[in-house]
Amino acid sequence: KMDTTKWSEDRFNEIIKETSTFIKKVGYNPKAVAFVPISGWHGDNMLEESPNMPWYKGWSRE
Repeated sequence: KMDTTKWSEDRFNEIIKETSTFIKKVGYNPKAVAFVPISGWHGDNMLEESPNMPWYKGWSRE
């Protein structure tokens, strides 16, 4: 729901940090999980790169 945060990179990074803690607790490696900022309402980053989030360069597994 990046549209509700005005496509904020800072908020996206906060969500990654918060979610990674939970992912670790349930036994997964957060580095193996794809975090992709999307807006289903606008279709951002769903099928094509979004001009609203030029800071997002894609995901690669570490």
